[in-house]
Amino acid sequence: MKKIVVLTALLAFLYSCGSKDRGELVGVKGKKWHPEKPFGMSLVPGGSFIMGKSDDDIAQTKNAPTKTVTVPSFYMDETEITNSEYREFVYWVRDSIIRTKLAILADEEGKTDPAEDGIAKYAFKDADTADLTPWEKYNLDNYVGLGVTGYEGRRLNDEELIWDYSEIPDEFYAEVMDSMLIPEAESYNGQRTLNWTKVRFQYTWMDIESAAKNKGLKRTEFIKRENLEIYPDTTVWIRDFEYSYNEPMHNDYFWHDAYNDYPVVGVTWKQAKAFCEWRTLKKNIYRRERKRHQINKFRLPSEAEWEYAARGGLEGATYPWGGPYTMNDRGCFLANFKPLRGNYAADQALYTVEADAYEPNDFNLYNMAGNVAEWTASSYDPSSYEYMSTMSPNVNDTLNARKVIRGGSWKDVEYFLQVSTRDFEYRDSARSYIGFRTVQSYMGTDVVGQGPR
Repeated sequence: MKKIVVLTALLAFLYSCGSKDRGELVGVKGKKWHPEKPFGMSLVPGGSFIMGKSDDDIAQTKNAPTKTVTVPSFYMDETEITNSEYREFVYWVRDSIIRTKLAILADEEGKTDPAEDGIAKYAFKDADTADLTPWEKYNLDNYVGLGVTGYEGRRLNDEELIWDYSEIPDEFYAEVMDSMLIPEAESYNGQRTLNWTKVRFQYTWMDIESAAKNKGLKRTEFIKRENLEIYPDTTVWIRDFEYSYNEPMHNDYFWHDAYNDYPVVGVTWKQAKAFCEWRTLKKNIYRRERKRHQINKFRLPSEAEWEYAARGGLEGATYPWGGPYTMNDRGCFLANFKPLRGNYAADQALYTVEADAYEPNDFNLYNMAGNVAEWTASSYDPSSYEYMSTMSPNVNDTLNARKVIRGGSWKDVEYFLQVSTRDFEYRDSARSYIGFRTVQSYMGTDVVGQGPR
């Protein structure tokens, strides 16, 4: 026992001699954190506001009584997520799946020498362990191969993929590409396009809320695994409207460069969540390679965050620009919606418009009213205002399939454009008039709004 005490005292003495804190309690300091505004986002300073219907409830919904709530600061996308941005997500997942298939086939065929031509160039990076760190070798020997496919955790090759079929290097590469196309019997006009049902994004997340309320259960009980198709449902342009010719929108809206900057539609609530997970993963991969702090996750806004951001600091306003009118003093409409008893063209737009069309609100956020309605993270309950918290409120019931959508869309009347109007859609539904934008919590509390402007 004496030896242990002496050893402990000696270690403490040695540490104290080598320390520069003079024996004072100074805390553990890591790298200095510098808040970084994500590209394409605006900082919404936290504060309190009166949430809900401040005007008469003309529609008699009786589900948005006024309530003073407070939300912390957060970053929000200045525009709805566009076709171009969502397409980047789709391409990233598609390429990852093809690279995985190529690497597995190369492994099975023994084509793992990167000096070889053909599919060998797409073998797993860790097939050659010469450049691996001791930690990577340890994980490779002890953990890889224990999953469902036996290839989980392997490092994919970043060799450029070949899309020109005339340049495919060997029959193994051709086999993988063929497996990703629609069957010959389903093709027409001599075109075999990619089978987008095979482009699925897999990720895991932890249900922190349930874990906090059910202490004592194993951590694995709260880890959820998602595996879903991520390609937007382009048939919404046909299914949403009976006896209407919308085939050009079905054929071209998501793919054609003419619509790059238009908001993506046909995306379910779950697909929007998957996009947030991918965006976080993409950014953290970049930062990890440069040995920087990991960022906190991108996510869908809560209903309260969305309304606070839409108001742009204007207390009691009917619309993001103030109100109570949808026209300016020159008789021009201020948003893309269904005005004048169905005259879609009166606002100079027929369907959707570019995500940065019209003027932004005072938080520099575009189209918080009209264009497309937007998914939020909150579950829809008509009475939720009665029991939700006043601090960073959010009702998230995993058993409730109805999710709040806000802002109204190109096919809605002006009532749905009001910042306090609530609406909902089922989380597994996709619509031609629903899109989304993402938020990221601000790290720290230095930025706080000063109330109404």
